[in-house]
Amino acid sequence: MDSSIQIRISPEVELEIIRFLHKEANLLDHRKYKEWLELLADEIEYRMPLRETVEGVGVNDIASDSSFFEETKLSLTTRVNRLYTKSAWVENPATRQRHFISNIMVEPTEDPNEFKVTSYFLYKRSRGSTHVIEELFGERNDIIRKVHNEYKIVSRTIIPDQAVITTMNMSMFL
Repeated sequence: MDSSIQIRISPEVELEIIRFLHKEANLLDHRKYKEWLELLADEIEYRMPLRETVEGVGVNDIASDSSFFEETKLSLTTRVNRLYTKSAWVENPATRQRHFISNIMVEPTEDPNEFKVTSYFLYKRSRGSTHVIEELFGERNDIIRKVHNEYKIVSRTIIPDQAVITTMNMSMFL
């Protein structure tokens, strides 16, 4: 963004966006995936690029040509709908999960109804009666737009801190 643009985010808007992200986490934690889809803009770009292990200080270690997933609203809807069928055996029994969202920073864009939002996440999941706890953590870079008095996620890039993802599958949504 051009540094000459001096747009300020009001505390009310910042709080609305923070609450929106907390609502999103709550929907996911309670497996309300269809309701979660309603928080996404139709044109959403939802991706998680690979983190590479490279040497050197200050070297960009986020892959520009590969990702764990690159989703659209249609592909996310297909994944969600599958979770409500018998063929979603990976979620039977259902996992117990928590999404922790912190360090939320809201910045303006040139569009007064769009915001650049950065947050940290910690995702924890357990399955069945096992003592193993799976976790994933990192940073999310979102574009959130206010449309008809509702916020929608237009873009999300999930940057995992791990170079090797140790979760059993990627059925979760971050």
